[in-house]
Amino acid sequence: MTTDSGSTTIPLRLVDLRPTLSGPEMAAVLVPPRQFDTASFDSYRPDRDYPSQGETLHRVRDFSQSFSQAKSGGFFSRAKKRPASKPGIYLDGGFGVGKTHLLAALWHAAPAPKFFGTFIEFTALVGALGYLDTVKLLQGSKLIAIDEFELDDPGDTMMMTRLLGDLVASGTKIAATSNTPPNALGEGRFAAQDFLREIQALADRFDIIRIDGIDYRRRDIEGHAATLDGAELEQGIDRMTAAGERFTTDDFTEVIQYLGSLHPSKYVKLLTGLDALVLTDVVPLTNQTDALRFVAFIDRVYDAQLPILATGAPLDSVFAGDMMNGGYRKKYLRSVSRLIASSQR
Repeated sequence: MTTDSGSTTIPLRLVDLRPTLSGPEMAAVLVPPRQFDTASFDSYRPDRDYPSQGETLHRVRDFSQSFSQAKSGGFFSRAKKRPASKPGIYLDGGFGVGKTHLLAALWHAAPAPKFFGTFIEFTALVGALGYLDTVKLLQGSKLIAIDEFELDDPGDTMMMTRLLGDLVASGTKIAATSNTPPNALGEGRFAAQDFLREIQALADRFDIIRIDGIDYRRRDIEGHAATLDGAELEQGIDRMTAAGERFTTDDFTEVIQYLGSLHPSKYVKLLTGLDALVLTDVVPLTNQTDALRFVAFIDRVYDAQLPILATGAPLDSVFAGDMMNGGYRKKYLRSVSRLIASSQR
Protein backbone atom coordinates (compact mmCIF):
# COMPACT_ATOMS: atom_id res chain seq x y z
CA MET A 1 0.00 0.00 0.00
CA THR A 2 1.37 3.44 -0.89
CA THR A 3 0.38 7.00 -0.09
CA ASP A 4 0.04 9.87 -2.57
CA SER A 5 3.64 10.82 -1.86
CA GLY A 6 4.78 7.35 -2.83
CA SER A 7 5.83 6.27 0.64
CA THR A 8 4.85 2.82 1.83
CA THR A 9 2.49 2.47 4.79
CA ILE A 10 2.42 -0.55 7.08
CA PRO A 11 -1.09 -2.08 7.10
CA LEU A 12 -2.88 -2.38 10.42
CA ARG A 13 -3.25 -6.01 11.49
CA LEU A 14 -5.73 -7.61 13.88
CA VAL A 15 -3.04 -9.95 15.17
CA ASP A 16 -0.99 -6.99 16.41
CA LEU A 17 -3.81 -5.62 18.56
CA ARG A 18 -3.94 -6.41 22.28
CA PRO A 19 -7.45 -5.64 23.56
CA THR A 20 -8.18 -5.48 27.28
CA LEU A 21 -11.61 -5.50 28.84
CA SER A 22 -12.46 -5.09 32.53
CA GLY A 23 -15.63 -6.35 34.18
CA PRO A 24 -17.22 -2.87 34.40
CA GLU A 25 -16.38 -2.26 30.72
CA MET A 26 -18.02 -5.55 29.80
CA ALA A 27 -21.16 -4.55 31.69
CA ALA A 28 -21.22 -1.11 30.07
CA VAL A 29 -21.51 -2.60 26.58
CA LEU A 30 -24.39 -4.93 27.46
CA VAL A 31 -26.76 -3.14 25.09
CA PRO A 32 -28.21 -4.20 21.71
CA PRO A 33 -25.87 -4.12 18.66
CA ARG A 34 -25.90 -0.79 16.87
CA GLN A 35 -28.04 -2.01 13.96
CA PHE A 36 -30.82 -2.47 16.56
CA ASP A 37 -30.48 0.98 18.15
CA THR A 38 -33.92 1.92 16.89
CA ALA A 39 -35.55 -1.52 16.84
CA SER A 40 -39.19 -1.40 17.86
CA PHE A 41 -42.28 -3.56 17.65
CA ASP A 42 -43.66 -1.22 14.97
CA SER A 43 -40.54 -1.55 12.79
CA TYR A 44 -40.65 -5.36 12.81
CA ARG A 45 -41.99 -6.65 9.50
CA PRO A 46 -43.51 -10.12 9.84
CA ASP A 47 -43.35 -12.37 6.80
CA ARG A 48 -46.98 -13.02 5.88
CA ASP A 49 -46.08 -16.46 4.60
CA TYR A 50 -45.20 -17.44 8.18
CA PRO A 51 -48.05 -16.54 10.56
CA SER A 52 -45.93 -17.45 13.61
CA GLN A 53 -43.95 -14.23 13.06
CA GLY A 54 -47.01 -12.05 13.55
CA GLU A 55 -48.12 -14.18 16.48
CA THR A 56 -44.68 -13.89 18.08
CA LEU A 57 -44.72 -10.11 17.65
CA HIS A 58 -48.07 -9.98 19.45
CA ARG A 59 -46.87 -12.18 22.31
CA VAL A 60 -43.59 -10.33 22.84
CA ARG A 61 -45.40 -6.99 22.77
CA ASP A 62 -47.86 -8.40 25.31
CA PHE A 63 -44.96 -9.56 27.50
CA SER A 64 -43.60 -6.00 27.46
CA GLN A 65 -46.82 -4.85 29.11
CA SER A 66 -45.94 -6.88 32.18
CA PHE A 67 -43.41 -4.22 33.18
CA SER A 68 -46.27 -1.80 33.90
CA GLN A 69 -48.51 -4.47 35.41
CA ALA A 70 -47.56 -3.55 38.95
CA LYS A 71 -48.55 0.10 38.47
CA SER A 72 -51.73 0.90 40.32
CA GLY A 73 -54.65 2.34 38.41
CA GLY A 74 -56.03 3.94 41.57
CA PHE A 75 -58.68 2.79 44.01
CA PHE A 76 -61.50 3.12 41.52
CA SER A 77 -59.59 1.61 38.61
CA ARG A 78 -61.42 -1.10 36.71
CA ALA A 79 -58.29 -2.34 34.97
CA LYS A 80 -58.29 -6.10 34.71
CA LYS A 81 -55.43 -7.92 36.33
CA ARG A 82 -53.40 -9.89 33.83
CA PRO A 83 -53.12 -13.63 34.42
CA ALA A 84 -49.91 -14.83 36.03
CA SER A 85 -47.25 -15.86 33.56
CA LYS A 86 -43.74 -17.24 33.66
CA PRO A 87 -40.96 -14.74 34.33
CA GLY A 88 -39.32 -15.33 30.97
CA ILE A 89 -39.97 -15.76 27.27
CA TYR A 90 -37.86 -17.83 24.92
CA LEU A 91 -37.94 -17.25 21.16
CA ASP A 92 -37.05 -20.48 19.40
CA GLY A 93 -36.55 -20.44 15.66
CA GLY A 94 -34.15 -20.50 12.75
CA PHE A 95 -31.62 -17.83 12.02
CA GLY A 96 -32.65 -14.65 10.23
CA VAL A 97 -36.34 -14.63 11.22
CA GLY A 98 -36.15 -11.49 13.37
CA LYS A 99 -35.64 -12.93 16.85
CA THR A 100 -32.89 -10.46 17.76
CA HIS A 101 -34.97 -7.54 16.43
CA LEU A 102 -37.85 -8.53 18.71
CA LEU A 103 -35.50 -9.06 21.66
CA ALA A 104 -34.00 -5.60 21.12
CA ALA A 105 -37.47 -4.06 20.75
CA LEU A 106 -38.46 -5.62 24.07
CA TRP A 107 -35.27 -4.28 25.67
CA HIS A 108 -36.02 -0.76 24.41
CA ALA A 109 -39.56 -1.02 25.78
CA ALA A 110 -38.42 -2.17 29.23
CA PRO A 111 -37.63 0.26 32.04
CA ALA A 112 -34.07 0.60 33.37
CA PRO A 113 -31.96 -0.95 34.73
CA LYS A 114 -31.70 -3.56 32.00
CA PHE A 115 -29.01 -5.51 30.17
CA PHE A 116 -28.74 -7.05 26.68
CA GLY A 117 -26.00 -9.43 25.60
CA THR A 118 -25.17 -12.71 23.98
CA PHE A 119 -24.93 -15.84 26.05
CA ILE A 120 -21.14 -15.78 25.80
CA GLU A 121 -21.03 -12.18 27.02
CA PHE A 122 -22.93 -13.06 30.19
CA THR A 123 -20.77 -16.10 30.92
CA ALA A 124 -17.68 -13.95 30.29
CA LEU A 125 -19.01 -11.39 32.76
CA VAL A 126 -19.16 -14.10 35.42
CA GLY A 127 -15.61 -15.07 34.53
CA ALA A 128 -14.38 -11.50 34.91
CA LEU A 129 -16.30 -10.46 38.03
CA GLY A 130 -16.99 -13.74 39.76
CA TYR A 131 -20.44 -15.18 40.38
CA LEU A 132 -21.45 -13.18 43.45
CA ASP A 133 -20.35 -9.83 42.03
CA THR A 134 -22.17 -10.61 38.79
CA VAL A 135 -25.38 -11.31 40.71
CA LYS A 136 -24.86 -8.08 42.66
CA LEU A 137 -24.40 -6.14 39.42
CA LEU A 138 -27.43 -7.60 37.65
CA GLN A 139 -29.76 -7.89 40.63
CA GLY A 140 -32.55 -5.35 40.51
CA SER A 141 -32.62 -5.34 36.72
CA LYS A 142 -36.06 -5.16 35.19
CA LEU A 143 -34.96 -7.23 32.18
CA ILE A 144 -32.05 -9.45 31.20
CA ALA A 145 -32.11 -10.09 27.44
CA ILE A 146 -29.93 -13.00 26.30
CA ASP A 147 -29.32 -13.41 22.58
CA GLU A 148 -28.04 -16.65 21.01
CA PHE A 149 -28.66 -18.82 24.06
CA GLU A 150 -26.45 -21.79 23.23
CA LEU A 151 -24.78 -24.07 25.72
CA ASP A 152 -21.47 -25.58 24.70
CA ASP A 153 -20.53 -27.28 27.97
CA PRO A 154 -22.33 -28.54 31.10
CA GLY A 155 -20.55 -26.03 33.34
CA ASP A 156 -22.29 -23.19 31.53
CA THR A 157 -25.60 -25.03 31.88
CA MET A 158 -25.42 -25.16 35.65
CA MET A 159 -23.97 -21.68 36.06
CA MET A 160 -26.61 -19.97 33.90
CA THR A 161 -29.41 -21.95 35.53
CA ARG A 162 -28.24 -20.76 38.94
CA LEU A 163 -27.73 -17.16 37.77
CA LEU A 164 -31.15 -16.89 36.15
CA GLY A 165 -32.75 -18.49 39.19
CA ASP A 166 -31.19 -15.94 41.54
CA LEU A 167 -32.20 -13.04 39.29
CA VAL A 168 -35.77 -14.25 38.79
CA ALA A 169 -36.11 -14.67 42.54
CA SER A 170 -35.35 -10.97 42.94
CA GLY A 171 -37.99 -9.93 40.40
CA THR A 172 -36.00 -9.75 37.17
CA LYS A 173 -37.68 -10.83 33.94
CA ILE A 174 -35.74 -12.85 31.38
CA ALA A 175 -35.99 -12.92 27.59
CA ALA A 176 -33.86 -15.14 25.39
CA THR A 177 -33.43 -16.24 21.80
CA SER A 178 -31.92 -19.42 20.42
CA ASN A 179 -31.96 -21.79 17.48
CA THR A 180 -32.64 -24.68 19.87
CA PRO A 181 -35.54 -25.22 22.29
CA PRO A 182 -34.33 -25.03 25.92
CA ASN A 183 -35.16 -28.65 26.67
CA ALA A 184 -32.85 -29.68 23.79
CA LEU A 185 -29.87 -27.50 24.68
CA GLY A 186 -26.71 -29.57 24.64
CA GLU A 187 -28.01 -32.29 22.32
CA GLY A 188 -25.18 -33.69 20.25
CA ARG A 189 -22.59 -31.70 22.21
CA PHE A 190 -22.29 -33.32 25.62
CA ALA A 191 -24.11 -35.95 27.64
CA ALA A 192 -27.27 -33.88 28.06
CA GLN A 193 -29.05 -36.64 29.94
CA ASP A 194 -26.59 -36.20 32.81
CA PHE A 195 -27.73 -32.61 33.16
CA LEU A 196 -31.43 -33.09 32.49
CA ARG A 197 -32.44 -31.62 35.84
CA GLU A 198 -30.51 -28.40 35.22
CA ILE A 199 -31.74 -28.09 31.64
CA GLN A 200 -35.35 -28.72 32.67
CA ALA A 201 -35.10 -26.15 35.44
CA LEU A 202 -33.90 -23.67 32.84
CA ALA A 203 -36.74 -24.49 30.46
CA ASP A 204 -39.37 -24.21 33.19
CA ARG A 205 -38.61 -20.51 33.60
CA PHE A 206 -39.67 -19.66 30.04
CA ASP A 207 -42.79 -19.45 27.96
CA ILE A 208 -41.45 -20.95 24.75
CA ILE A 209 -42.52 -19.20 21.55
CA ARG A 210 -41.79 -20.87 18.22
CA ILE A 211 -41.09 -18.52 15.30
CA ASP A 212 -40.74 -19.86 11.75
CA GLY A 213 -39.54 -18.39 8.47
CA ILE A 214 -36.63 -18.11 6.09
CA ASP A 215 -33.46 -16.14 6.71
CA TYR A 216 -34.16 -12.53 5.74
CA ARG A 217 -30.51 -12.16 4.74
CA ARG A 218 -31.07 -14.78 2.03
CA ARG A 219 -34.20 -13.17 0.65
CA ASP A 220 -32.01 -10.86 -1.42
CA ILE A 221 -28.62 -12.59 -1.13
CA GLU A 222 -27.93 -15.90 -2.81
CA GLY A 223 -24.89 -17.98 -3.64
CA HIS A 224 -21.53 -17.78 -1.93
CA ALA A 225 -19.75 -15.15 0.06
CA ALA A 226 -17.91 -12.82 -2.30
CA THR A 227 -14.25 -13.67 -2.84
CA LEU A 228 -11.83 -11.31 -4.59
CA ASP A 229 -8.80 -11.79 -6.78
CA GLY A 230 -5.63 -9.79 -6.21
CA ALA A 231 -6.58 -6.85 -8.43
CA GLU A 232 -10.07 -6.57 -6.95
CA LEU A 233 -8.63 -6.62 -3.44
CA GLU A 234 -6.19 -3.81 -4.27
CA GLN A 235 -9.04 -1.77 -5.68
CA GLY A 236 -11.04 -2.31 -2.51
CA ILE A 237 -8.10 -1.34 -0.32
CA ASP A 238 -7.44 1.78 -2.38
CA ARG A 239 -11.10 2.75 -2.13
CA MET A 240 -11.17 2.35 1.68
CA THR A 241 -7.87 4.21 2.04
CA ALA A 242 -9.13 7.12 -0.04
CA ALA A 243 -12.27 7.27 2.09
CA GLY A 244 -10.18 7.44 5.27
CA GLU A 245 -11.56 4.17 6.61
CA ARG A 246 -9.73 2.26 9.32
CA PHE A 247 -9.32 -1.42 8.38
CA THR A 248 -7.08 -4.36 9.15
CA THR A 249 -5.33 -6.69 6.70
CA ASP A 250 -4.48 -10.20 7.89
CA ASP A 251 -3.72 -13.69 6.70
CA PHE A 252 -6.75 -15.84 7.50
CA THR A 253 -4.78 -18.67 9.15
CA GLU A 254 -2.90 -16.20 11.36
CA VAL A 255 -6.19 -14.68 12.49
CA ILE A 256 -7.57 -18.11 13.41
CA GLN A 257 -4.46 -18.81 15.49
CA TYR A 258 -4.67 -15.38 17.13
CA LEU A 259 -8.31 -15.82 18.10
CA GLY A 260 -7.25 -18.87 20.08
CA SER A 261 -5.11 -16.62 22.31
CA LEU A 262 -8.03 -14.34 23.23
CA HIS A 263 -11.10 -14.93 25.33
CA PRO A 264 -14.14 -14.44 23.05
CA SER A 265 -15.38 -11.67 25.34
CA LYS A 266 -12.54 -9.51 24.00
CA TYR A 267 -13.61 -9.83 20.36
CA VAL A 268 -15.86 -6.78 20.75
CA LYS A 269 -12.98 -4.62 21.95
CA LEU A 270 -10.75 -6.03 19.20
CA LEU A 271 -13.09 -4.61 16.56
CA THR A 272 -13.68 -1.23 18.20
CA GLY A 273 -12.89 1.66 15.87
CA LEU A 274 -12.64 -0.44 12.71
CA ASP A 275 -14.61 0.16 9.52
CA ALA A 276 -13.76 -3.08 7.66
CA LEU A 277 -11.67 -6.26 7.68
CA VAL A 278 -9.45 -7.75 4.99
CA LEU A 279 -8.74 -11.48 5.19
CA THR A 280 -6.33 -13.02 2.69
CA ASP A 281 -5.85 -16.66 1.64
CA VAL A 282 -8.99 -18.04 3.28
CA VAL A 283 -8.88 -21.83 3.70
CA PRO A 284 -11.39 -24.37 5.09
CA LEU A 285 -11.19 -25.10 8.82
CA THR A 286 -10.77 -28.68 9.96
CA ASN A 287 -10.52 -28.14 13.73
CA GLN A 288 -13.88 -27.67 15.43
CA THR A 289 -12.45 -25.57 18.26
CA ASP A 290 -11.04 -23.14 15.70
CA ALA A 291 -14.35 -23.16 13.84
CA LEU A 292 -16.36 -22.32 16.98
CA ARG A 293 -14.02 -19.44 17.83
CA PHE A 294 -14.44 -18.14 14.30
CA VAL A 295 -18.23 -18.33 14.68
CA ALA A 296 -18.04 -16.24 17.86
CA PHE A 297 -15.77 -13.76 16.10
CA ILE A 298 -18.08 -13.42 13.08
CA ASP A 299 -21.02 -12.84 15.42
CA ARG A 300 -19.21 -9.78 16.76
CA VAL A 301 -18.16 -8.68 13.24
CA TYR A 302 -21.78 -8.91 12.13
CA ASP A 303 -23.02 -7.01 15.19
CA ALA A 304 -20.52 -4.24 14.39
CA GLN A 305 -21.74 -4.23 10.75
CA LEU A 306 -18.19 -4.50 9.40
CA PRO A 307 -17.76 -5.52 5.76
CA ILE A 308 -15.20 -8.22 4.97
CA LEU A 309 -12.98 -8.26 1.88
CA ALA A 310 -11.49 -11.71 1.37
CA THR A 311 -9.36 -13.73 -1.01
CA GLY A 312 -9.03 -17.49 -1.28
CA ALA A 313 -11.87 -19.89 -0.56
CA PRO A 314 -15.35 -18.35 -0.14
CA LEU A 315 -15.86 -17.56 3.54
CA ASP A 316 -19.09 -19.52 3.68
CA SER A 317 -17.16 -22.70 2.81
CA VAL A 318 -14.79 -22.59 5.80
CA PHE A 319 -16.74 -25.10 7.90
CA ALA A 320 -15.35 -28.24 6.32
CA GLY A 321 -15.68 -31.98 6.79
CA ASP A 322 -18.53 -33.21 8.98
CA MET A 323 -18.92 -29.96 10.91
CA MET A 324 -22.18 -29.06 9.19
CA ASN A 325 -23.69 -32.41 10.16
CA GLY A 326 -22.84 -32.38 13.87
CA GLY A 327 -24.26 -30.88 17.04
CA TYR A 328 -23.23 -27.36 16.07
CA ARG A 329 -24.93 -27.40 12.67
CA LYS A 330 -27.34 -24.57 13.46
CA LYS A 331 -24.54 -22.42 14.81
CA TYR A 332 -22.50 -22.91 11.63
CA LEU A 333 -25.49 -22.24 9.40
CA ARG A 334 -26.13 -18.96 11.17
CA SER A 335 -22.49 -18.01 10.70
CA VAL A 336 -22.62 -18.89 6.99
CA SER A 337 -25.61 -16.59 6.61
CA ARG A 338 -23.74 -13.75 8.33
CA LEU A 339 -20.58 -14.35 6.31
CA ILE A 340 -22.51 -14.07 3.05
CA ALA A 341 -24.11 -10.83 4.21
CA SER A 342 -20.84 -9.35 5.50
CA SER A 343 -18.92 -10.11 2.33
CA GLN A 344 -21.53 -8.53 0.05
CA ARG A 345 -22.01 -5.18 1.78
